[in-house]
Amino acid sequence: MTTRRKFIQGAALAGPAALATPALAQNKITWRLQTYAGAALAEHVLDPAIKMFNQIAGDRMQIETYYADQIVPTGELFQAMQRGTIDAVQSDDDSMASPTEVTVFGGYFPFGSRYSLDVPVLFNQYGLNEIWAEEYAKVGVKHISAGAWDPCHFATKDPINSLEDMKGKRIFTFPTAGRFLSQFGVVPVNLPWEDIEVAVQTGELDGIAWSGITEDYTVGWADVTNYFLTNNISGAWIGHFFANMERWNELPEDLKMLFEVCCQQSHYYRQHWYWGGEARLRVHGEKLKLTTIPDAEWATVESAAREFWEEIAAESDVKRRVVDIFKQYNTDMEKAGRPYRYT
Repeated sequence: MTTRRKFIQGAALAGPAALATPALAQNKITWRLQTYAGAALAEHVLDPAIKMFNQIAGDRMQIETYYADQIVPTGELFQAMQRGTIDAVQSDDDSMASPTEVTVFGGYFPFGSRYSLDVPVLFNQYGLNEIWAEEYAKVGVKHISAGAWDPCHFATKDPINSLEDMKGKRIFTFPTAGRFLSQFGVVPVNLPWEDIEVAVQTGELDGIAWSGITEDYTVGWADVTNYFLTNNISGAWIGHFFANMERWNELPEDLKMLFEVCCQQSHYYRQHWYWGGEARLRVHGEKLKLTTIPDAEWATVESAAREFWEEIAAESDVKRRVVDIFKQYNTDMEKAGRPYRYT
């Protein structure tokens, strides 16, 4: 009784603040976040930001990370997040089969960007953030932020030196990119991310159009392919952080802000990791031989992309809004000249 009485007296003297820390620890928020990326890639594109968040949030909140297909297949990420099986997702719209009007623009929208800086400018200065927020709010998901990843190139077992060489190639790529490339004879193949390396080794795939050269080296694809085509389909992948809307709304404002800041740090890290890596591995990498389709011939692909944009824009008013932004942005960049555009 003496010990109990002393404890109660001490707590009364210390006031409510003395009991605040244990209460927070008991009510720690735990989230599960799954990324589209496998473990080797997530080490760069996700882990540093989440480790930073967890360290700062401490006993108040922790985020558990899961890699490609660990809880659900990548194509089911949206549904799992929407129903609350997982709390947050790092992915592009296309790969996670988002049911929104903007899904077709996720990942690598053909020639939608030329450089990685194009992506944050499109979202933060040309209005794409507002459109994405509107579309995801309609389906109970919080769009947190968008960022740029690497450009999209072919890595193949056999060399590609012309458009003719693309014909019949079985290629792992994003849904929208596959839809676009099929007009050039490419055969898009959809497989789990973790199965790609073996599929190339066994001949199920002839190559990959999923990333730039940095990812090819990082995840092991440069070990099973021989050639890297320097012409790219898109200058930067458009990827995002999303959260279940109910889980997001339950967070205190400072934890929302912390998560947003850590997402921005993740975007910034990728910006320089990819930009430097793409150049360094082209110059110093020893695993892939570079090939190039001549500019005059590649212009055929660029021209087809503009027609593809109009095809997409005709599908809905929202898609028209997005395509018009892409068109205005690229017109502005071309008029701005060097270093924004060279042609």
